[in-house]
This record gives sequence, C-alpha cells and structure tokens, in this order.
Amino acid sequence: MSFSVTCLLRKQNRLLATMSVRHRSQRRNLGKPPGIAKTLEERLEEINFKDPKIHFKVDIGLPTPQRDKKMETAKRIEFIKKIKCNAELEKLSRNNELPISLEEISNDWSKTNAPLHIKKAAEYYGIFEHLFGDAYFTPYTQMDISYEYNSKKVPVYRGNIIKPNEAQHNPEVNFEAPENTLWTLMLTNPDGHLHKENSEYIHWLVGNIPDGDVKRGETVFNYLQPFPAKGTGYQRMIFVLYKQSTEINFSSIKLVSEKIDLTKRTFSTFDFYRSHEDVMTPAGLAFYQTDWDNSLTKFYHDQLSMPEPVYEYDFQPPYIKPQKWFPLKEPFNLYMDKYRDEKQIAKEFLLRKLRKTNPFQKPEPPLKYPNAVPFKKTTPSWLKLELKKERLRWGRVNDY
Repeated sequence: MSFSVTCLLRKQNRLLATMSVRHRSQRRNLGKPPGIAKTLEERLEEINFKDPKIHFKVDIGLPTPQRDKKMETAKRIEFIKKIKCNAELEKLSRNNELPISLEEISNDWSKTNAPLHIKKAAEYYGIFEHLFGDAYFTPYTQMDISYEYNSKKVPVYRGNIIKPNEAQHNPEVNFEAPENTLWTLMLTNPDGHLHKENSEYIHWLVGNIPDGDVKRGETVFNYLQPFPAKGTGYQRMIFVLYKQSTEINFSSIKLVSEKIDLTKRTFSTFDFYRSHEDVMTPAGLAFYQTDWDNSLTKFYHDQLSMPEPVYEYDFQPPYIKPQKWFPLKEPFNLYMDKYRDEKQIAKEFLLRKLRKTNPFQKPEPPLKYPNAVPFKKTTPSWLKLELKKERLRWGRVNDY
C-alpha cells in the first residue's frame, strides 16, 4: 500500500473518532432519549414520593348521610317531563325571559353536590393539610355566614376576598341542626402569626352551641378581626364547625377579655382536635381570604399597642456590567446615571425643582404646546429627550 493511501486512511479514522466523541458529548448534553428518560411528571412524583403505608389520608368527618338515589332520580325525571310539556315555559325560554330562582338552585345544590365541591375547594387551598395534617372531612353541614358592613351583608363562601374593615365585628352564623345537639364553632388564621412559624391565631371560638343557635353558645375566645400585616399578601380565615357528642369543659383555654393578648391566642387546630377527638367531629367548613388595608394602621396602634409591622421583599441589586470608555448605541445620560449614586441623582432633580420655585410668586404655567417649542440647533439628542420629558412631565420628574 502506498504512503499516500495510508495517510488518507489515518485521516479518515481520526475524523470518525472525532465525530463519535462529538456525538457522545452531544448525547450527554441533551440527556437520555425520550423512550428512556423520565417525564417531568414522573420526576416530580419520584421527588415528592410519600410511602402510602405511612402517609395516608384519614376521614375524620361525619358519616355519609343516607340518600334514596332511586327516589331522587325518579323525581328528577318526572320534573323534567313536566317541564318539557309546558309550552309557556318553552316560549319564555326561547325569548330569554324565563325567570330562574337562584334560591331554589342554591338549596338544591346544598343538598346534593355542595359538600364535595367545598371539600375540593378546601383541598385546593391546602386547608386540610395545614389544619389537620393527613386528615380530612366532608362538610355535610352547610353554614350561612355573613358580615354586616355599611348596612349590607358581606357573605363568606369558599375563598372569596373580604377586607379587614368589612370584618371588624363578629359575623352572623346560621346552620341547620337537629334538636338536642351541641356544636363548636371556630375561626382561625393559619397564615398570619407574627412570631412563630406553622402556628395559628384563634380569632373566635364558641363552644357548647345548643341546637345551632350561636348566640346561646359559650364564648371561649372573643371575636378578633383579621389583621394581616402589610406585605404578607392574602391570608386564609377558616371557619370550622364541630359536632359534639357531649358537653365540653373549655375552662383550661377560655380567654374572655377586652384586652387582646396575641401570645395567649396562639393556637393549633391539630392539637385542639386531638385533645377532643373522642367527643368532637368536624362537620362544616367555610373560609375567605383577606389582605392588608388602611384601617389596620389604627388597629395595630390602638388595639394591639404595637407598631404596625411592614414586610418588604429584599430584592437583589440589579447587575450592571463594567463601565466602558466608549459605549456604543447607549443613551449618554442614562448610561452615566447607572454608575452614579441614586441619592445624588435625586438631589439634582430636587434642586432643579427648587430653582424654579419662588414662595412669593405663582409657579410658571406649563407650555400650552410643548412639542411645538423648538430646540436650539446645538442641543444634543440626549438633552432633547430630557427636555421633552420635563416639558411633558414624563418619568421621575413627577416624583419631585
């Protein structure tokens, strides 16, 4: 074999070896092929895996009420047949004039699908997990809860937003209860504790409620309005209704005082239920969300006797690339301001405003047609933009 052919073969082998190395490195960078690699859902399941022998859900609620589904289905079919034969209703429906009773729909919903819907909403908001751990219940007892604000009723549903100034006084709570039964109603906030993590504040607790009449119950904790701190976002206010089998003695935790002591109101629904689980069963659930408003500033100072806490996110300073001698295609003034002290820039804006301010004269009227006033021919482009912003009151010039 000639020398030239040998050289060609060696070059070809080197090229094939290089291509195989590149191919292997590309495969390493891209990861495993789709048939072998796990999907994102499978990876998340593997990361968040919980052993079902240890982590399993326990139903701590009331048993499912017995319903005659055959009779309900027969009544529904009979009702549908009756409606279909009514020509007057059909005419009203075609003309979009058919009246619908929302109260009847709400009553029918509360007797059929409401418990399951409320349970799904509670699972979505993480209520069972944060209050009862691995336990849950189906709220078969429906509660009608509403606050009174400016002579109007503000209802509590399943996660609707109610402001603190709308919930300053205890709400009206109604629910259907059989005779000779006792109940406990509590209102807790698992998101608003100011000092302890994974702790709650008890806002209201009424025990030994006879026959569903909350006003006749024993007040264990007076009502305390929600007070979410500024900057903490939305917080959950959760009503839980328990059915008692016997009367309970709440003297060990009872706190009825006009003075608010947040330390004594630190609460744990999990521990409370565990200590009374033999005589208490969760039966009803409702909750709303609330966030900070201006009325809480006075509440913190007058009622809690403490300065109002304010939480702010500590943002990382923005990255600024190293300064260049000759930056191309960069606005001159904006580029230079990146590397200056913010306080110095703010001081310049303030001094510029004070130069034009005379305490004995009226301020100069703004230009009637600011875009029609010409600039000097020697004015650079960056300065034209700054003057235009000042004339039209654009940007940070409005802060001073």
